[in-house]
Amino acid sequence: MSETKVLTEFYHLPEYQTLAGYKAKGGYETLPKALKMQPQAIIDEVKASGLRGRGGAGFPTGMKWGFLPKNGEPRYLLCNADEGEPGTFKDRMMMERAPHQLIEGMIISAFAVGSHKGYIYVRGEYVFPIECLNKAIKEAYDAGLLGKNILGSGFDFDLDVYRGAGAYICGEETGMISSLEGLKGQPKLKPPFPAVQGYLRKPTIVNNVETLAAVTYIVKDGAQTYRKHGTEKSAGTKLFSVSGNVAKPGNYEVPLGYPLLDLINKECGGMKPGRKLKAIIPGGSSAPVLTAEECAKANLDYESLAGLGTMLGSGAVIVMDDSQCMVDMLGVLTHFYAHESCGQCTPCREGTGWLNKILHSILEGRGRLQDIDLLVKVADNMKGKTICALSDAAALPVLSFVTKFRDEFEFYVREGRSKVKGTTYAEMHH
Repeated sequence: MSETKVLTEFYHLPEYQTLAGYKAKGGYETLPKALKMQPQAIIDEVKASGLRGRGGAGFPTGMKWGFLPKNGEPRYLLCNADEGEPGTFKDRMMMERAPHQLIEGMIISAFAVGSHKGYIYVRGEYVFPIECLNKAIKEAYDAGLLGKNILGSGFDFDLDVYRGAGAYICGEETGMISSLEGLKGQPKLKPPFPAVQGYLRKPTIVNNVETLAAVTYIVKDGAQTYRKHGTEKSAGTKLFSVSGNVAKPGNYEVPLGYPLLDLINKECGGMKPGRKLKAIIPGGSSAPVLTAEECAKANLDYESLAGLGTMLGSGAVIVMDDSQCMVDMLGVLTHFYAHESCGQCTPCREGTGWLNKILHSILEGRGRLQDIDLLVKVADNMKGKTICALSDAAALPVLSFVTKFRDEFEFYVREGRSKVKGTTYAEMHH
């Protein structure tokens, strides 16, 4: 196997960003076909394709669409382009290189679910992607691809970009809806799920950029063609954002089920010269870390990674070599989650703060051996006890790092310095 470019085939062409460039490569040719189909037929095709949400949860897209009530309007289609987790940058590339691909996918998806209004929720720091989207949306309106009576079909769909303030929690669908409603970006209790009661308490579908872009290709070529890529339960291709100590970091599209080490060694050119693989976080910073030995058994699909006690998540692959201090790395992660907790749930608000304080007391040479077990105890008490998954996202890396690299934590506590680097925290970050 090798990189398989379904969504990203033309991303190397600068003109693909424009309406003319997108059309020159077959863009918007699927839209007329979709608008002549029955909406339910599109939903059935997406269900048959096995497409699962590419934002992190991996929930079957067609099934999610099927949760919409039969009646009830208005209903909304929201594109989750918040992409706030460390190591993720695939959606940014998609919005910059192929904004019309997302717009076409959204029009088709909106037609399927009966929505006439959509928003693309983008984190505020993504200034250039927002410019690209706004320019493409204007082009689409001018060409009659958005707005009233699209291509003479009688279907209306309006689309806007909403610029968020850049909070990680707004990537969670109900947190995003709160933000879009003008409220503090805090998640809501489910049920009711957004499909039943979402934006402005109306039926709402929230899908990721990559998910919506894939819908066009499923309608164009059919579910079975899409299923030729990937595995039985994890169908299609997926974009992986690879960062860290590899020769060629970047975004790579491969079939689901692709061996993790092939992604590193073939697509990314292997590790940096002279370094050895130590560990990989395979699905965004909230996913439990894999040791080098575990990486050898891992395939990039939902089932294989779950079998190794971790997850595919957002597809952000963070690679660490033998020069990486795991105590320092975990310090970066716990600081991020403590900063990004919205503070609504006590186990998350207090737990993320305590994890960060305990870990940084170790890093600054004030740790005790019992603090290592205290980290595990606090993390254990945070799992599954909050409205959203941020608490788990903070706890799971702690549990996996401490369990798999405990010797580094114990050395740090005893010596007050890193086992790998031989230096103190202050010296590491001088």
